[in-house]
Order: sequence, then structure tokens, then C-alpha cells
Amino acid sequence: MLRIRIGVQLASLRLPFKQALLRAAELGAEAVEIDARGEIRPRELSQTGVRHLRKMLEDYNLRVCAVGFRTRHGYNVYENLDRRVAATKEAMELANKLGCGVVVNHVGRVPADDKGPEWQLLVETLADLCAHGQRVGSTLVARTGSESGEDLATLIAALPQGSLGVDFDPGSLIVNGFSVRDAAMALGENVLHVHATDGVRDLAQGRGTQTPLGQGAVDFPELLGILEEHRYGGYFTVERPMSEKPLLEIRQAINYLRSF
Repeated sequence: MLRIRIGVQLASLRLPFKQALLRAAELGAEAVEIDARGEIRPRELSQTGVRHLRKMLEDYNLRVCAVGFRTRHGYNVYENLDRRVAATKEAMELANKLGCGVVVNHVGRVPADDKGPEWQLLVETLADLCAHGQRVGSTLVARTGSESGEDLATLIAALPQGSLGVDFDPGSLIVNGFSVRDAAMALGENVLHVHATDGVRDLAQGRGTQTPLGQGAVDFPELLGILEEHRYGGYFTVERPMSEKPLLEIRQAINYLRSF
């Protein structure tokens, strides 16, 4: 039976770091997602700092469900690529030190041409990152939404088995016009983290909007069933970065997840 383990994205709480940890614990979260660009910078965190951070998490009975490391460009863009790769590797090392091992980023839109230079660059860069992750004990997970689940699955198949994981974001899939069900079926065995998001698609305007959890078009019972079939054992992390009432909506989202 699928167990709903709930995480909260600290950045969505819009509070100083320690206060955000306290609030996440009060909301009943089991874990938190930490932003390794805005909240904590890996290269500035000493071993003493890591121990202090782990102690704070322990005091609030929290774990780290994911380390977020969103870059301006994906790994298919040459501009500043070496610096981006080096920084991602530092985030992967930090994730392992925090007992998490999952680093979330948009890896870059999967090219339609799997023989072109952009595809080759993306595959080679991800292979390098994934090899580093295997050495340090963490995994880069690609957030869904930029392409269909089938296209992302094609990219994963081009890499060594078990190299690249998936951060399943159903709300972004809806917003961008992709099928949540088809994506879950195509990617289920590779899903290592789930962002519990929701959204609606406005066919008249050709764009979508994220909504509070349970108020959009995502069929969560169906999604949970597919994940259960693939023996998903990770966290469901709530985020509402653009909400005008983040605390209220995060609390409601947690209650919604618990209803399952």
C-alpha cells in the first residue's frame, strides 16, 4: 500500500530559514525541500555548518526530502555550462551530506532530434552528472513539465540505467498541456520524488494556471494508483511559491494528501 509521506518546500513558506523549519514541523510535515541556491549555498557551507543544519532538522523531527537546485538554463545550453555543472555537482554532494540524495532541477527541454548536437550535449552532460552522483551517493532528478512524459522517458533510456531520476510535477504537466496519466505510466519506474501540485488548462487561451492542490484537473487517486503500481516510496512535497496565502494553502494541501 502506498504511504503518503509529506514534505514542504521551505521557500514557499516565505519565512527566515529557522522559522520555516519550525512552521513546517507545526504543519505536520515529515520532511522539507531545501533550496541550494537561495537558502543554502553548498560551497559556503562548512562541515560544521552541515552538522549544525542536521542538528536543527533533528530538533524539529524533520528530514530533507529534496534539495532544489534550479538553474537559469538547462544542461543543453553551452552558455556557462561548465560553471553550471560544477555547481550542480556541489549541490549533489550537499544532498548526500544531508541524508537526502535527491537533487531537483529542470534539465533542459528534450530536443525533438535525438541525433542533433543539442541532444548529444544534453546526454553527455547528464551522463557526467549522473556518474558524479553515483560516486557521491546522490541522484539528479529531472522535473517534469517541459515536455511529455514519453519524451523524457526517451532521454532517460539514452543514459546508463538508474542514472537520471524523475521529479514528478503533475501541475506543470497540466499547465503545459501534457497528460499526467501518460507521463506517470511512461516514467513511473524512474520517479524518485513528487511535487504535489495541481493546475488547469485554459483551452481558449492556450495556456494553463497552477491551482491549490485538489482544485485543478489532476486526478490524484489515479496518479497515486499508478505510483503504487510502481512501488513509489518517496515524498509528496507541497509547494505554493506564487500563492497570496501560502500558509493556508499549504495546510489545506497537507490535509488533502492525508485524506488518501
